[in-house]
Amino acid sequence: MHLTPGDPVEIMLAEVGYVSQEDIELMRAELGLDRPLIEQYFSFVAGILRGDWGTSLRARVSVKELILERLPATIELTLAAIVVSLIIGIPAGVLSAVRRYSWLDKLGTLVALVGISMPQFWLGLTLVLIFSVGLHLLPGGVRLAFDIPAPPTVTGLLLVDSILAGNWAAFWGTLRHLALPALTLGAPMSALTMRVTRSSMLEVIRQDYVTFARAKGVKEMAVIIKHALRNALIPIVTVVALNMGSLLGGNMIVERIFSWPGLGQLVVDSIRTYDYPVVQVSVMIYALTYVAMNLIADLLYIRLNPRVRI
Repeated sequence: MHLTPGDPVEIMLAEVGYVSQEDIELMRAELGLDRPLIEQYFSFVAGILRGDWGTSLRARVSVKELILERLPATIELTLAAIVVSLIIGIPAGVLSAVRRYSWLDKLGTLVALVGISMPQFWLGLTLVLIFSVGLHLLPGGVRLAFDIPAPPTVTGLLLVDSILAGNWAAFWGTLRHLALPALTLGAPMSALTMRVTRSSMLEVIRQDYVTFARAKGVKEMAVIIKHALRNALIPIVTVVALNMGSLLGGNMIVERIFSWPGLGQLVVDSIRTYDYPVVQVSVMIYALTYVAMNLIADLLYIRLNPRVRI
């Protein structure tokens, strides 16, 4: 960001009116932006180790306060997108594997390829035009309608807080506002989940224990769900864990389209206004989350697959 044209101090002072070069230099010195980049970096790292995330250049409040205010909205959207991907992807993958090489399998493969390659911004705008602008079925932005009182903040997740407060108007309102952004974010992941489920199911249903279950006269539905799908979930769980880290970092466009007040929206606004401290901490959170999700995926794989040992 330091290499891009623009200066956060000039942007902030331009809103005040005419300022002299001396005022700009004084502000830069006050914010520590006149120091060498390497010195600013080590100062940032030292602050993180002390628990001091710095102060937003734009809002002039603690970066920790800003991020903790926005993070629950992003987590809620990410979890909803994962639920959408599992609801769509797993049944479609199982059906595609059971009906291998049928027209259902070919249709599912085509839809999955389209879903994986579809740009999220195009899908989001299309859903808004159809369901919000055209049919007026679902709202196209924000977390909750302004005429519905928000529940008291306990977890920051509106759905959970609404249940805890018994505020069902807020619950259903939040669910309606969450539908389109969650579908936009979860659709590409559901396509990937469908392909992984199909591949895993095709490998499992050829195993001897599945053949033995059929030979014992177990109903086909029980064979598929109890014996095949149960063992096919191992790679699916790891894929979900890996994709959760990607979703947290890849929801900036979706949050922008739907005016979702999450961390992605905050990062985009901070990049636009050269708010270095907010961007630095946000990137660090994204990186740590992705690393943590990779670690969790490895641990889950070891836990679910007894054949693998550390």
